[in-house]
Amino acid sequence: MDVDFLRSDRLDRDVWSDVGGLDLCQSPPLGDGRKRGAFNNAIGRSRGGQTTKIHALTDKIGRPVALLITPGNTHDLAGARELIAMAPSFKRLLADRAYDANSLREELERRGVKAVIPPNPTRKHPHRYDKRAYKGRNVIERMFCRLKDARRIATRYDKRADTFFSAVCLVAALKWWIN
Repeated sequence: MDVDFLRSDRLDRDVWSDVGGLDLCQSPPLGDGRKRGAFNNAIGRSRGGQTTKIHALTDKIGRPVALLITPGNTHDLAGARELIAMAPSFKRLLADRAYDANSLREELERRGVKAVIPPNPTRKHPHRYDKRAYKGRNVIERMFCRLKDARRIATRYDKRADTFFSAVCLVAALKWWIN
């Protein structure tokens, strides 16, 4: 997936403005009222401030197989669809209530994957799910805790998405695949 990080929204810096004798790049930001580049760098504004979501698909013992980052204000289903497209074949998908959507269930059924997703409490007709199998979801929670033992991942020091994602992949490789 190619992401264009070099896109520039600013006007040419060599052009001088007649308004107040200021350089154009010293004026307030132009455009839609937000800081430019935040969404391109997987930074989204939510109630807790600026955040990033790490989506992961793991195997049975908690090793990450596919990783993805999205801005914190995007829905979890957007990340789920991309992860499923990247992943090798699997038989069962354990996920939390945020992933409960008919479209995702239909896509999983088309692929021959059993969805173990508890229904959203607001559903009028809740789906059935294997509660015993769902208890195994703690494996992915433990994976995230172990991933966030790295302070660089837990606090996101990097502004650019590619740098942060490479740090996530590096920590995942060191903790699970190189030991």
